Amino acid sequence: MKDTSPAPEAASYAAAGVDIEAGDTAVELMKKWVARAQRPESVGGLGGFAGLFDASALRDYRRPLLASATDGVGTKVAIAQRMDVHDTIGRDLVAMVVDDLVVCGAEPLFMTDYVCVGKVVPERVAAIVKGIAEGCSLAGCALVGGETAEHPGLLGPDEYDVAGAATGVVEADELLGAERVRDGDALIAMASSGLHSNGYSLVRHVLLERAGWELDRDVPELGRTLGEELLEPTRIYALDCLELIRAPGTGVRALSHVTGGGLAANLARVIPDGLRAEPDRATWTPAPIFSLVGEQGRMERAELERTLNMGVGMIAVVAPESVDTALSALAARGVEAWALGHVVEAGDGGSGARLIGDHPA
Repeated sequence: MKDTSPAPEAASYAAAGVDIEAGDTAVELMKKWVARAQRPESVGGLGGFAGLFDASALRDYRRPLLASATDGVGTKVAIAQRMDVHDTIGRDLVAMVVDDLVVCGAEPLFMTDYVCVGKVVPERVAAIVKGIAEGCSLAGCALVGGETAEHPGLLGPDEYDVAGAATGVVEADELLGAERVRDGDALIAMASSGLHSNGYSLVRHVLLERAGWELDRDVPELGRTLGEELLEPTRIYALDCLELIRAPGTGVRALSHVTGGGLAANLARVIPDGLRAEPDRATWTPAPIFSLVGEQGRMERAELERTLNMGVGMIAVVAPESVDTALSALAARGVEAWALGHVVEAGDGGSGARLIGDHPA
């Protein structure tokens, strides 16, 4: 018997869930934002297979070392998606990358991004890239290219993730790090803008799942809604740290970007064997969001401190006689900063970093 059923439609990329035209529209929408995140060394524009940067700018260096870093923003993207606010998550991405570069003293030069979406919504993709471009401008680096990928079947229509990589440069004899740190050096804390972009799996579990709070909940302790607090962009310290390093008499030995693992674990990465950094809790009061997470999660202080930044986003290790000069340099940049503690001989207490004291009541 002859089969009279209609023949199946021809397969196509669009039928598989990938919209090439939407991708092209997204590129057109993001062009104006990318154009604002350039440096004089940037070459070409969007549309090429690779981003270009004029390396002849490095000729003035005696022995330039290139530094590279890559990162994402973790599950903070889930907050942006639930709130349908997408123009700040890019700043978080830039912060997580360039502030890893600057800890060795490197100036961020250029960055590329990767945006993976379940479905290309041009306006949403453009908003994400807008945030990345704004972040690059705040960091003084160029956004030289990127990639937008549509992954239907792996991500839902409203889901996406972002990642990025950046390259910087530092003179070899100006490289910061543990080998410069000495007994008696001082610790300078730079305030975070909030949770930054780490620990959101814990924060979401505690506040959204266990406590059952909604993102539009007004929280008096925060002075705004929970969602607004959780979506606060990560502070970008790159230019602040570079000015601190270059300012006469600041005596910067090392920098530590406080991200996943908390203050002590990240600070320990720039403290040499035989010495111990002792940041003193008595020197600052963490913002209310940190105590809220602790209270609602019934968490021990140690668990909070090894997950969240507790209000300190970057730490500078400076010569002991340079504390006032360093604080003045940061104040001139509008950075809230304070003397956090000291570096001491490790003795029986062990090397690395150990928080001491208690926060003010």
